[in-house]
Amino acid sequence: MSRITHLLIASTMAIATAYRNTADGAKEDTKNAADASSDAAANVGGSMDAAAETADVKMALMADATVDASDINVNTNRDSKTVTLNSSVKSEAQKARAEVVAKTKAPDYTVVNNLIVR
Repeated sequence: MSRITHLLIASTMAIATAYRNTADGAKEDTKNAADASSDAAANVGGSMDAAAETADVKMALMADATVDASDINVNTNRDSKTVTLNSSVKSEAQKARAEVVAKTKAPDYTVVNNLIVR
């Protein structure tokens, strides 16, 4: 796939994710999508990698039947190669599973699990 196609897919996924999140999560996702788009314009290669990782992790979380990913925000920092999971889940099992899914989908990234069990 071309880098432009990847950028369009990643931007679409970021926007779709924003609609699924809470109002605060949507604001954060929108800001992250804007930041990712700005970075992509300046440095297409690196931003595409980070945006692709974010989209891959979020899609994998949403596809996992054992994790309610509707409120999980996924943030990726390309410079530090870090994927951060933010928000809340309903159980320790979901928190642990979300981390495993993220590590599996982004094996070259460090995963920071900031999920709170509520």
